[in-house]
Amino acid sequence: MSKAPPLPAILIANDLLSGDVIFLGSNGWEMKHRQAAIARTSDEADALMARASIDFKGNKIIDPYLIHVTLSADGEPVPVHYREKMRTLGPTTRLDLGKQAEA
Repeated sequence: MSKAPPLPAILIANDLLSGDVIFLGSNGWEMKHRQAAIARTSDEADALMARASIDFKGNKIIDPYLIHVTLSADGEPVPVHYREKMRTLGPTTRLDLGKQAEA
């Protein structure tokens, strides 16, 4: 079992059908990390994992896990680690695809 990340944290996973990186928000799965629900306590982090577990068992998502974030001045979560920063953008081999193409 992996160690829980430092808080605050958000939950990241992959959509099983599309393969897209997705984030658990207040109203379900979101494509943008800015819309992710933020766990500020261990109880909130456990609740996010419990919600993700339902979709994992229902074969809707794969590889759900919590990632450490900092909060920007406007309250948006910003991933701390490079891997998750890259996952918020999309494929790195083609900058005209994925979330980075929208910027």
